[in-house]
Amino acid sequence: MKLAFSIGMRFLKTSKVQTAFIVLGIVIGVAVQVFVGSLIEGLQQSLVDGTIGSSPHITIVNSQDSDPFEDDNALYESLTEDERLTAVTKSFSRNGFVSLDEDTTKAVFLRGFDLADAEDIYSFEDSLVEGDIPSANNEVLVGTNFAQDNNLYVGDAIDFLATTDSMEELTIAGIFDLGVASLNEQWVVTDLETSQTLFDETTNLTSIETQIDDVFAADTIASEIDSQVADSNLKTSNWKETNEALLSGLSGQSISSYMIQVFVLVAVLLGIASVLAISAVQKSKQLGILKAMGIKDKTAGQVFLFQGFVLGTFGALIGAGVGLGLMYTFSIFVQNTDGTPLVPFYFNTQFVILSTVIAIIASTIAAFIPAKNSSRLNPMEVIQNG
Repeated sequence: MKLAFSIGMRFLKTSKVQTAFIVLGIVIGVAVQVFVGSLIEGLQQSLVDGTIGSSPHITIVNSQDSDPFEDDNALYESLTEDERLTAVTKSFSRNGFVSLDEDTTKAVFLRGFDLADAEDIYSFEDSLVEGDIPSANNEVLVGTNFAQDNNLYVGDAIDFLATTDSMEELTIAGIFDLGVASLNEQWVVTDLETSQTLFDETTNLTSIETQIDDVFAADTIASEIDSQVADSNLKTSNWKETNEALLSGLSGQSISSYMIQVFVLVAVLLGIASVLAISAVQKSKQLGILKAMGIKDKTAGQVFLFQGFVLGTFGALIGAGVGLGLMYTFSIFVQNTDGTPLVPFYFNTQFVILSTVIAIIASTIAAFIPAKNSSRLNPMEVIQNG
């Protein structure tokens, strides 16, 4: 094997232009593969973050039209101990009205959370544009659209009318911007105790909301959680059920990415096989002489296998670096109007390593045909034919 490797490297060095073209082809192929794969994964990550990044992935609600249900602390504790869940929060949410004056009443959606737990899902702290997170009962957060439309400011008092006909004065502690106009117009956020008290449901919840690390496993995890919930009146829902269009788009992107990568890989493989086949013909006289001197057929075949492996290794490593460089450059120079990247730089170590390994294996396989032909060379015929 050492002799075959040495001969293979000598052949590559004596055909520098040919070697450079093969390496360049592999570099371009792997760079395109890594760039396209990383671009689509980054785009998918951006879409997922933008649509469900600040919303629950799995929600437990009452199966009877989302009516309130008894706060089961044992269920909550079991969810917090599940390592697959990155956030768990209790919620009591109900529609209500805000009375601004004698003639103006606005419909709102009051959302009560354990705000410390809900922070891991909704990021209210980061969404604040003014004021602070509520720290006392009867303090609320309102959205920017709601505040602007009704000339409300931090410290103002609003009268909240619950569907139970009870009215309570609430103080605006802060104003948030969740980036969604409908939420900024309708949500009024407060602590769990305040929302329960306003609707006289001090021991009840309307949902338990969670987030998970692997968002695409939401349906599987939700099904497992559902089977573990003792109360038959409760059910679990997950984001996949309400985002079928998004899932369809993501699946289409993934399929197109795989197709592009496969075609690029096939093109690289055929290119390498063609060039090495020509190289085998060009070096047939030298191989014939070496065979006449006693080199075995197996060793002659290994010459081109080693060439394919070495070319694939150099080309794949350089191509992976170029692909990541293209992705980084794209994220820097292609931006939204607010200066943020259109597609954020996404580096999936496993994907890059897999692409590199596949390219090396493909390059070695591409060398199999010329290797097989070289092993079958008849040294006397080659020498006689010049």
